[in-house]
Amino acid sequence: MRIATWNINSVRLRLSQVLRFVKDQNIDVMCLQETKTPDEFFPYQQFKNIGFTNQYFRGEKSYNGVAILSKLNFNDASFINLCDKNDTRHVSVKLNNKIELHNFYVPAGGDEPDMSNNVKFEHKILFLNEMKKYFLNENKTNKILVGDLNIAPLENDVWSHKQLLNVVSHTPIETTTLLDLIKTGNWIDVMREFVTHDEKLYSWWSYRNKNWEVSNRGRRLDHFWVSKNLFSLVKSGVIYKKTRSWEKPSDHVPIIVDIDT
Repeated sequence: MRIATWNINSVRLRLSQVLRFVKDQNIDVMCLQETKTPDEFFPYQQFKNIGFTNQYFRGEKSYNGVAILSKLNFNDASFINLCDKNDTRHVSVKLNNKIELHNFYVPAGGDEPDMSNNVKFEHKILFLNEMKKYFLNENKTNKILVGDLNIAPLENDVWSHKQLLNVVSHTPIETTTLLDLIKTGNWIDVMREFVTHDEKLYSWWSYRNKNWEVSNRGRRLDHFWVSKNLFSLVKSGVIYKKTRSWEKPSDHVPIIVDIDT
C-alpha cells in the first residue's frame, strides 16, 4: 500500500498537479491538507475517474480543509473538532478494517510565538495538547497519522536551528510539545527512521525565496507517523521534492510511504 500526504494549498487550483503526482507515483491512498474549498466544490469526479472511488473530505471556503482519497475500501469515516472550533482540520478512516488513518492540518500559529498576545499561537498549542489527550484516550494500536503539523521539531528539520529558535514552527514550546505528542502516543516518526537526525530534511520552502533549491532554506513541517507495532511493515519513506519545481507549485511537497499490508 502506497500512502502519500501533501499540503496542496488549494486542491482546485492545483488539481492537475495532484492528478499528475498520483498517476506518476501510483498512489493508493492520498491525504491532502489545505484543500481550501467547500465540500460541494471538491473535485470528487476527477479523482474518481483515476481510481479513487473512496473519498472522505471536509472543507471550507478559502481556508483549511482535509481529504483522504483511496483506491482501497475504507470504513468508519469520522472527524474530531479540537478547541471547540468547526474548522475542518481533521478526518480519519479505517483501512482494510484494521489500520486507522488520521489526517491533520495543525494551525500555523501566526507570526508571534506568544500565547498571551497571539490568539493564533495559543490556538496552535492548545490544539496540539488536545491531540495528545485524544491519542492518550484512544487504545487502538494500528494507527497512522499524517499531515501538515506546522512544526519542524528537530534541529536538522530547519535550515538554521539558531536563527529560527524564536520563529513560529521551531520555537521550544512547539518542538517540545510535538515531541511529547510523539512519545506519549507511541508514534514512530517514519521519515526520521529513513533519514538520520544529523542530516537536513525539509518538506516546505517559502514562496518568498525564488531560488529555493539553491539556498535550500527549508523546514520539515509535514509528517508521517505510525504506531510502533506497524513500523515493521513500513518498507520505504521519501520526501518527493520534484513537485516544488512544477509550475505554480504548492510551497509544501508530498511524503510517500510504502507499507506492506
